Amino acid sequence: MEPSLRAVERGGAELEGAGPDGVPAVGRMEPSLRAAERGGRFRASEHQHVRYNPLRDDWVLVSAHRVKRPWQGQLEKPPPEDVPRWDPKNPLCPGATRANGEVNPNYEGTFVFPNDFPALQPDAPEPDDSDHPLFRAAPARGVCKVMCFHPWSDLTLPLMSLPEIRAVIDAWAELATELGASYPWVQIFENKGAMMGCSNPHPHCQVWASSFLPNEACLEDRTQRQHLSQHGIPMLLEYAEQEAGRKERLVVENADWLVVVPYWATWPYQTLLLPRRHVCRLQDLSDSEKDSLASIMQRLLIKYDNLFEVSFPYSMGWHGAPTGPYLQEDCRHWQLHAHYYPPLLRSATVRKFMVGYEMLAQAQRDLTPEQAAERLRSLPEVHYKKRAEEV
Repeated sequence: MEPSLRAVERGGAELEGAGPDGVPAVGRMEPSLRAAERGGRFRASEHQHVRYNPLRDDWVLVSAHRVKRPWQGQLEKPPPEDVPRWDPKNPLCPGATRANGEVNPNYEGTFVFPNDFPALQPDAPEPDDSDHPLFRAAPARGVCKVMCFHPWSDLTLPLMSLPEIRAVIDAWAELATELGASYPWVQIFENKGAMMGCSNPHPHCQVWASSFLPNEACLEDRTQRQHLSQHGIPMLLEYAEQEAGRKERLVVENADWLVVVPYWATWPYQTLLLPRRHVCRLQDLSDSEKDSLASIMQRLLIKYDNLFEVSFPYSMGWHGAPTGPYLQEDCRHWQLHAHYYPPLLRSATVRKFMVGYEMLAQAQRDLTPEQAAERLRSLPEVHYKKRAEEV
């Protein structure tokens, strides 16, 4: 463990500079922190500090006392509650006509189709050679697909049944296998809610397969490879074991999976979904692990919705070992995981903005991961809409 990280775990008493290995300098302790230490024990919920993210090799500033400040900023509109179950004008509905003139089948489960406005295409020409190293470009090819989770527009994953969620997981694994046979990276992701840029309330996700490893994949490949080389165990397998024992950031768990607010979380109620055994890719899961994955996803997403009694917005995505040519390489350093990044901070109408200091310096959060985990953990696992129906 680096000296600067040890200092954070001791409560920020001695924040040291960068060493020869390039760990970012975090500066000497400010006078206010020295005074706080003289006056009493460091409390993460009261005193600012930085935490190291070993998966991204960067730092996040934790300033939990800032959540007490009054809010006079932007208030978001809650998501609509009156989404029609079926709308012939909605291009994701069964039987509807999409922008390209294609008519959807009357599907009854999951439905996958090529994105009508793809960010990646398989036959794009290569850019011209650069005449200067500061102006480089490289080929980018791929395919983009859309997957509808369910034929009804008024459902979301936490309101779907376990067999319906399991069908989504099966479709994810099939796409990861199919596209991963030739493409190095297959990114499965869901943007839920208009706040996250989702233009259609129908339950769906996207799957983009690319001819290159994206930035986040390259970063996680490097950090996980380095951790295995130095410690002899995959980073996120070791991390899951540690969090399962510590409990303070645990949200939900079962025999095969656990969900935590990671120690280094950036977004207020960010979570990390981890398998308990070493699994490199989504398509490597057993049938029983897919069943328990459906269960823990449902439990987590119900808690998210119950937090502010609203259909909780987020961006989520799966990360696993690269595919395509990497299928023949040693990828033991990888551990399958899913990231959930929700923006809401104080209520259904107040969100966290990544601006100013976050854009120009480093990420910063306004409550500790432990506080966020405790709040999520304490929430009921019966959806607030179903509780209302029972009353």
